[in-house]
This record gives sequence, C-alpha cells and structure tokens, in this order.
Amino acid sequence: MKSLFDKTGLKNLELKNRFIRSAMHEGLADKNDGSISPEILEIYESVAKGGAAAIITGFAFTIEGENPTHRMIAAYDDRFIDGFKKLTDTVHKHDAKIILQLASGGSQAKFNYRKRKIYGPSAVEHKFTGITPIEMTQKEMDQLVQAFGNAALRAKKGGFDGVQIHAAHGYLLSQFLSPYYNRRQDNYGGTLENRARIIFEVYREMREKVGNEFPVLIKINCSDFMEEDGFSFEESRYVCKRLDEMGIDLIEISGNVGFNQAEPQLIRPGINKDKQKQCYFSEYARQIAEEVDVPVSVVGGNRDFKMMTEILNNSKIQCFSLARTVLCEADAVNRFRENPGYEPACISCNQCWSLKQGNICIFNRKNP
Repeated sequence: MKSLFDKTGLKNLELKNRFIRSAMHEGLADKNDGSISPEILEIYESVAKGGAAAIITGFAFTIEGENPTHRMIAAYDDRFIDGFKKLTDTVHKHDAKIILQLASGGSQAKFNYRKRKIYGPSAVEHKFTGITPIEMTQKEMDQLVQAFGNAALRAKKGGFDGVQIHAAHGYLLSQFLSPYYNRRQDNYGGTLENRARIIFEVYREMREKVGNEFPVLIKINCSDFMEEDGFSFEESRYVCKRLDEMGIDLIEISGNVGFNQAEPQLIRPGINKDKQKQCYFSEYARQIAEEVDVPVSVVGGNRDFKMMTEILNNSKIQCFSLARTVLCEADAVNRFRENPGYEPACISCNQCWSLKQGNICIFNRKNP
C-alpha cells in the first residue's frame, strides 16, 4: 500500500514525502522592486520546517513592470539572484526543496493597470477585471518566451530546485489556451495546437536555458469551467500529453479561472464541513495521470488524510499539493505525520485573500 509519506522522486530530486506546498501569492515581497524580503524568508522557512517535501513559491514576474498584483516576487533581472540564494539556502536547511513559479498576468490584473500597457492574446475585455488588453505582436510574444527562459536560468543560479510554468487560473498563458480570450488568426490562435504554441515555446526556451537535468514543471487547468468558450478538459488532456512527450517533469492539475467565477469556484469556501466536497480536481487529475508517464500532482481542497490516501492508492496520482491548509498551519504536514486523523484548522473562509498587508490567514494575523 502506498503512503503519503513515501519518498518519491522528481527527475534527479528525492522528495521526502508526497506533499507539495502549492504556489500562493503572499503579497510580501519587497514593495519597491519585488526582491526577497525578510517576511518572505520567514514564511518559507516556517513551511520548510512544517514538513512539506517541496515548496512552490508564489508567482514571480519575468518582465519589469508587468506584475499583475502587488508585492510579487521579481525574477526579471540578475540582481535578484542573491536574494534567491538566501531564500533557497534557508529552505534547504530544513530538508525541503523549493521551486520558483514563473508567470505573466495579462489582463487578469489588479495592480497599477491604469498606468501601464496590458497585453493579451487578443483585444478581448476580461470578464472580471474589465480590462481590454493590447493584442500581442510576434515580437512581444518572442520577448515573453525569452523572459521566461532567462528567469528560469536565474532560478537555477539562485539555487532553486526547479521552476514551474504558471499556465492556469486565467493568467496570460492560460488566456492563450482559452478560445474565449484567444481569437487570434495567426499561428497562435484557432486550433488547440496553435493556442498552446506559446506554452510549448516557453517550455522549450526554459529547457534550452537550464538543461535537461533541472526540473521544469507546469501548473495547468483541467478546465476553465467557463460558461462559454473556455479551455476544456479534453483540451487539457491533449496539452498534458504533448508536454509529457516533450519532457516536462511534473504536471500540477488545478482548475478554473480567477476572480469570483460563480461555480465551481477556484478557491471553494466551506469544504472543511463536507469531506465529499474536498479533493475537487482529483477525478480530472486521475484521468490525466492515466494518460501520461510524468508525475502528476493535484491541488484543490486536499484536507483529509484518509481521502488523499485512498486517491493515492486508487490512481496514478503521485503527489498532493496543499495551499490554504498550509497558509493556515505551516506545519500541517508534520501534524498529518503525527496523527493521520488530524483535521486541519483552516475553515475555508477565503478571508486570507483580502488583506492589503499580504495574504495571511485570519488565525495568523498580527494586531497592528
């Protein structure tokens, strides 16, 4: 019988268990330039001590001034490498791995968007932000691909154990996959192969920059769950199989787009009260895991140790990603180890996403 605390592997990395801290934007990088701050170091050290085998950072931006939200981690210049080294050295002291997530926001932006140019696959108004982006030119897409590759190399130089492409949740690469937001008439629009082209190019550029032994991961939606013209599950299966063939090292399955999508929500409230509503992307991840050789991790409401163990032993899913659970209790994984019947303290209220001083669980807020 497989255990959530089995050692497992990610390319040349040994992971001490099957738990991954999924990427979450903390909003606590340096407010001036996005460099690694003391607050970021403190948060990731606490998670590393807390037992997760690997930590995926909050999303980092690859082009100066392009950050879609406040106080994001910056990865657009070599001057950030020293800060990366401080962070990775801190995490490695506690026998944990750390992976830098790289992203581009597109029109799903809520920071400084009135003062800068916002780009997207097509000039289509965003359903939730109301922003109509500028359609990207070939030159701008090429620059984006190069920026991802250069940021991946900086991550490697900074001691990270891998990088993750953020192609989920309605940000720019996710928008390219969406027939609603991508209405291009060139080689980057129309067919699924065309809509996924920029993601394949980003992966190839990263691989060329970091080599074959450095893990490159992707986070991708199983579906956008949009009422019309969203990226579908069948399309996700195809893209995942193509990435598997290309040599991607781990696929993390999530779903939905950001910003108050009606149902099903990306970040679902109240699931602590009903275990049947937990692990809500696991069936999609199970089907994808059956069709690829690469390890698959699933995020989304993973709270109950028994339920995760059952999924592990009845599917080819290899890892489980935790987000709000670990934001609430950095040591949640250690608590599971000590007591498999432990019920996490997170009440799924989603109030962690509403703070201007950073995304902090209500149970961890400090009085001003």
